[in-house]
Amino acid sequence: MEKKRFINKVAIVTGSSRGIGRAIAFALGKEGAKIVLNGRDEDRLKEVQNELLSSGIESIYYQGDVAEAQNAAALVAFAIEKFEQIDILINNVGISSRGNIAALNPSVIEQVFKSNVFGTMHPTHYALPFLRKTKGQIIFISSLAAIHGLPGLAPYSASKMALTSFVESLRIEEKKYQIHVGLLQVAMTEIVHNKEVVSADGSMQILVKRQKGKVLTMEAVAKDCLTLLKQKRFKKTQTLIGKLNGMLNGLSPLIVEKILNANLHKFEDQSK
Repeated sequence: MEKKRFINKVAIVTGSSRGIGRAIAFALGKEGAKIVLNGRDEDRLKEVQNELLSSGIESIYYQGDVAEAQNAAALVAFAIEKFEQIDILINNVGISSRGNIAALNPSVIEQVFKSNVFGTMHPTHYALPFLRKTKGQIIFISSLAAIHGLPGLAPYSASKMALTSFVESLRIEEKKYQIHVGLLQVAMTEIVHNKEVVSADGSMQILVKRQKGKVLTMEAVAKDCLTLLKQKRFKKTQTLIGKLNGMLNGLSPLIVEKILNANLHKFEDQSK
């Protein structure tokens, strides 16, 4: 039997009340980690915590929106109070949007950036002093939308590109403290029940489920996240199409733009 890699490690997973974050929490827990769940919906957090505990995984939760600095600080303080250390931070919180730029309510741009950028910067900032002590790891869950701006997803793509720059800066700054910083660019995944995105007018819109077989499972994303942790790799881009997109965009962004123009109809149901 393979040895559990994260025994007695403490892992904070933001946005872990469902979806990708929940899957990562379970994957880390099965490898021996103690899990600090986080999200905005306390009922869902309690449900996930009970599932973890039933599986023999030690876990606690902190309810709060970490896009607000005071909540991010409180999350980190709560983890230290309960477990006295932080070894892993998974920055998974985020939200997507729909709508062309001309039709967007300005509040949509602010909301997406607040969640996707500030919601990762704040927990990172407050966790760093403790991660330096443990020579810990930080993984940022991003998207293929960070490779090239996507039509109908401008705020989302822009926020994920901003996140990439933040990660690159952080990786250089924290190298001397031996903190591993990783970035996972996620392809299209299955949609959890009642998953919402921000529509052009600022209202919340429930996404239609995608066809199975054409999308990745949450467990596949969690597996790749653990690969980054175990191998201490910097970046992993999911799917062959994602990898080719990244290579092609580096060589000739105009070719990628032409491909996108020819496939505009396929971006009506895109999300992380």
